[in-house]
Amino acid sequence: MPPSWTYPNLNVDEARTGKAVKRNVTVSLRDLYNVCKAIRGMKVTEAEKFLTDVLEGKQALPFWKHQRGAAHRSNISPKWKVKSGRYPRKAIKYVLEVLSYAKANAVSKGLSEERLKILHAAAHKGITIRRYMPRAFGRSTRKFRYTSNIEIVVGEV
Repeated sequence: MPPSWTYPNLNVDEARTGKAVKRNVTVSLRDLYNVCKAIRGMKVTEAEKFLTDVLEGKQALPFWKHQRGAAHRSNISPKWKVKSGRYPRKAIKYVLEVLSYAKANAVSKGLSEERLKILHAAAHKGITIRRYMPRAFGRSTRKFRYTSNIEIVVGEV
């Protein structure tokens, strides 16, 4: 049986890219969507600096989608054209980890670390771990744990 998941076809030379994926991470898909959208197209060094600034609270991560209830932040750059933002620390930690894996894969192929750019960054729905908690009078309550998959492709500019 062939694998049900593959990297996207980016029409880029495989020797000029570094790829990484992390599967079934217990992080909100909504947070990962906005983190991946923010770093897509950035240089790797810029993205790492931006994400560490968000972790430290110096900048807020803009939320384009799933922003209901997110307050307007004064420390969002006007380049994003969005005022609402948050600080999704758990999602950023996992994205930084996958980004470092993709960068290491690219460097091992002989690509320049300073010229790497994020060609593709996406988050997809992972498996759902279904559990049930027994309650009174013979009932039960579902206790599902939702997971996500993160994929990042970097290439030399």
